[in-house]
Amino acid sequence: MAYNEFAYFYDEFNGEADYDALYAHIRAELQAHGIQDGILADLGCGTGELTLMLTQAGYDMIGIDQSEEMLCVVRDKAEQLGLSGRLLLLRQDLLKLDLYGTIRGAVSTFDTFNHIPDLDTAIANAGFFMEKDGVFLFDMNTPYKHRNVLGDNEFTFEEEDAACVWRNHYDAVNRRVEITVDIDYHETGEHFHEQFYEYTYDLDTIRTALEKHGFALESVCDGETFGPLTEDSQRYFFCAVKQYTQLEE
Repeated sequence: MAYNEFAYFYDEFNGEADYDALYAHIRAELQAHGIQDGILADLGCGTGELTLMLTQAGYDMIGIDQSEEMLCVVRDKAEQLGLSGRLLLLRQDLLKLDLYGTIRGAVSTFDTFNHIPDLDTAIANAGFFMEKDGVFLFDMNTPYKHRNVLGDNEFTFEEEDAACVWRNHYDAVNRRVEITVDIDYHETGEHFHEQFYEYTYDLDTIRTALEKHGFALESVCDGETFGPLTEDSQRYFFCAVKQYTQLEE
């Protein structure tokens, strides 16, 4: 999933996202685990809102995304904030992740890992470059959200520059949601169409993959309230701690 044309309107259409609350929770988790500085990777950084907040907090950030368009948006924001020299941006598929050294932790937000058909490999890659006691903080949409919120529903977003229609189709057999995004530009009349999938993973599957690749799942909370999970929680938020370096396997 690349979010190519959608990249330039992602922040407008994602305007209800509470980045301040997300940042506060992530920062608190990092500090609770003694990670005050050092190298962090943002896996699927999108337009870089969280990446840049963590950069401003003093972390050496690596922003990774498969979409060059998303990374262009991050570069523009970093330049405006005077942060261009303080973060590294990489265009990579998370299933083929290749970093230049170890990291103290990783974050991944707004259901990036739901877009990956091979969760086991993605988690293995996240752990491969992580130091012992490194922290992996990430969220994923819950099966409840896929079935009952996205389901077969359609959402329309109207902004000054463009209109976006977001259509979903839940495939229970293959445990995934097919998503189509249509964008119409008001001034030029241009139309763009993108299609991708979100894959449904239950809590036991996620826990098993983490433990298989050296993580201890320390906590799971509601990814929107950061309180306890409920039956209708739409997003998980995970805190997992790496138990060993890859060389110790």
